[in-house]
Amino acid sequence: MKKYIAEVIGTCVLVFMGCGTAMLVGCDASNGSGYLLTALAFGLSIVAEAYCIGNISGCHVNPAVSLAVFIKGGIDAKDLIGYIVSQVIGAFIGTMLLAVIFASGNVTDMTGGFGANGLAGVNGSPIAGLVVEIVLTFIFVMTILGVTSEKFSHGSFGGLVIGLTLTFVHIFGIGLTGTSVNPARSLAPAVFAAMGGNAAPMASLWVFIAGPLVGAALAACIYKALER
Repeated sequence: MKKYIAEVIGTCVLVFMGCGTAMLVGCDASNGSGYLLTALAFGLSIVAEAYCIGNISGCHVNPAVSLAVFIKGGIDAKDLIGYIVSQVIGAFIGTMLLAVIFASGNVTDMTGGFGANGLAGVNGSPIAGLVVEIVLTFIFVMTILGVTSEKFSHGSFGGLVIGLTLTFVHIFGIGLTGTSVNPARSLAPAVFAAMGGNAAPMASLWVFIAGPLVGAALAACIYKALER
């Protein structure tokens, strides 16, 4: 149970800090600083949580990561389900906290929808968005598997490398899809946006669930074959 609680906390922090920063600074194409600040917020959240809960749960805080670890044999089916449920709960708690903060009307949500992902950067193309999410998740998860490999230990620098990689994929992906690479991170903001009258994120939500899961599964299968 402790590892599930850790995943709730970790995913909550990721969504609260990452999506919250996006809501504050905006992520439009003309606002380059907003890109970097949001990318850093997501990346630094992972760095912080990796050293905080990594020794408790492994700091997956992402259903795609948990799926990859499951495929590699790092967790069993029971833990896979427990991790995913915990991550979704954490994402909803994080988004709920943002809703409380921004509901006052004194703080403006620059994204217009709790930092939810969308397809505006790929001209509304779900195929293009799917490719972006598959490729970015593949890169991110391959890095995680490499850094956490028992054969090639990277010692205490693992969390930093993973966090910087998440920053790296966000810098490229924010202008295209908002960068998900994490179904839980996409689900909660989309639901809260719909509750607030913005149904657009829900229409493309499947892209941000399927893309990361496919990318993670590909990464796990390929890394498993290469590591033998």
